[in-house]
Amino acid sequence: MTDEQGFDLRITSGSPTPEELAALTAVLAAVVDELADGEARSLRPPVTAWQRSQRSLRRPLAPGFGAWRSFSG
Repeated sequence: MTDEQGFDLRITSGSPTPEELAALTAVLAAVVDELADGEARSLRPPVTAWQRSQRSLRRPLAPGFGAWRSFSG
């Protein structure tokens, strides 16, 4: 969890020890980070099987003066 993020945690009953509060805080922070990572992943478009199998078959064309005259196919 980064310093910019925060959440309000209130214990309404019982008397947890400082170690129990630290453990609870660590678990909640991990859950928040995991949810944030999941949201970031869901914003990316899925990669299709076709996109994964594509390979560069040729060099990119370089348009410019005389480019087609020097073509030797």
